[in-house]
Amino acid sequence: MASSVTGGCFCGVVRYEASGECANSMVCHCRSCRGTAGSPVVAWVTFPLSGFRIIKGSPVQFRSSPPVVRSFCGACGAPLTYRHDDYADAIDITTCSLDEPERFAPTHHSWLSHDVRWVKFGDGLPGFQESRPKKSEG
Repeated sequence: MASSVTGGCFCGVVRYEASGECANSMVCHCRSCRGTAGSPVVAWVTFPLSGFRIIKGSPVQFRSSPPVVRSFCGACGAPLTYRHDDYADAIDITTCSLDEPERFAPTHHSWLSHDVRWVKFGDGLPGFQESRPKKSEG
């Protein structure tokens, strides 16, 4: 589904816009997402990197693992984006930093193998022990 979205951090210092085909909408349970957000899960929506731009402010970036660069607001600390070297043409945006997060309901849960045991979802969405299989894998 082709979309155009806007969003930003909690305090408003950083604003962004993204456009193009939304390739993925999911809830991640991995250790690195939990650690960087201070939350048991993080919801993400994926857009083409070519359609993403910062329109206000300058987010801080850091490499959370060798292939991953994350960005967040340096003023309020809100996590904003995730980029993986293996998917250089895509950018994941924290769903709840969007102005209209309800437009992008998640389709699945990933990295349940890292889940905090007391986290229980009853949403009926498919869950994967690691990443969702690529389309060619099933």
